[in-house]
Amino acid sequence: MVADRGGARPAALGRTATGRLLALGLAVVAVGAAACTGDPEPDRPAAAASRAQSSTGSPTGASPSASATPTVEVPLAVAVHPTRDGLRLTAQEVRRLASGRIRSWADLGEPGRRLVVGSLADARRSRSAVALVPVGEVGPRVGVARVDGVDPVRDPRSYRPTVGVPGRSGLPDRVTTVTVTGDVMLGRRVGDRLAEVGDPAAALRPLAGRLARADLTIGNLESTLSQAGAPRQGGDSFGASPSVRRGLRLAGFDVLSLANNHAGDYGPQALVETVGLLRAGRLKTVGAGAGLARASKPAVVVRNGVTFGIVAFDAIGETPAAGPGRPGALRVRMQPRTGPLVRSDLDRVAGIVRDLRPVVDVVLVLPHWGTQYTHETVRDQRVVARARSPRHGLRGSRSPRRCPHWSPA
Repeated sequence: MVADRGGARPAALGRTATGRLLALGLAVVAVGAAACTGDPEPDRPAAAASRAQSSTGSPTGASPSASATPTVEVPLAVAVHPTRDGLRLTAQEVRRLASGRIRSWADLGEPGRRLVVGSLADARRSRSAVALVPVGEVGPRVGVARVDGVDPVRDPRSYRPTVGVPGRSGLPDRVTTVTVTGDVMLGRRVGDRLAEVGDPAAALRPLAGRLARADLTIGNLESTLSQAGAPRQGGDSFGASPSVRRGLRLAGFDVLSLANNHAGDYGPQALVETVGLLRAGRLKTVGAGAGLARASKPAVVVRNGVTFGIVAFDAIGETPAAGPGRPGALRVRMQPRTGPLVRSDLDRVAGIVRDLRPVVDVVLVLPHWGTQYTHETVRDQRVVARARSPRHGLRGSRSPRRCPHWSPA
């Protein structure tokens, strides 16, 4: 997934194409629907920590009266490298971090040696670093520690410690959560088992509560709901029964990407029928359709006053590329499966994002790309994820509402 928020640099969280039932690495984004201000400050240094407050609200820094600028209290987040997401601390440990009394990860009972309190850029680059920053400055490329069991993004009003920041807008009125799953495959042997137990929702039932708790749940459906044509990938052709929509709805899925290498497994008619069946089942689709215009159309969803735009594209192959009047998936030809990178394909997707940004609050881009069974990216993935030049239609585009209250959680 690539998340673009009011000019913030995108972050690539894409997953490769596999035939699994459900990839369990869930990306969760929390968005606050507060009054919007300007862009968050880039990589503000950890000096903000010197003004951190204790859980009782007693400031450790200068008195607010020392400045004529109004201040509001917001959570002081402890940002960490993404691989340390889920770190748990106490308020006392945060105060010790802020005062420089913790210099080793061992002091926090964590693996690692030297601990550095630095900037957000440091926390993104190094497992040794943390950044103590107002929660509004946290972006999608770092993790966030829970303090005394409270997540500063999901539950900012219950979180301590806090820090005063200039401005008049405080905490968001409500935090909106988004869960993005990996691949969902409900055909083949999974489908046989569902028929055997007589419950088309059985495969998703164990995770349904977890998935449905999010305000917006998005997945990549790697099976058709129609077998109207001959299988095109032999035993690796994935076709599920339309009855699995019951499980998808139980799990709270709102949007399903079909921009993958299995949406075309039973030919163009089955792909179009799958789109129709999902939409008839009150499930939005994105990334594939009866022609290029439909495959390129974003899904737009509003939750708690926040408007989300979702775009999806496939870079794996097998499913035909959509064309004018030709069913298929929105395609970006690129390494390692369909490359080298074709700039016109990237320009098309970037243009969709450019046109979408002025009318939504959050843009989420879901690429289906890469090599299976590895976490290593290839050059084209980095180029596409970071595409920001005027050629690609991203830099300088207008976004009317830019809110800092969002973060991976």
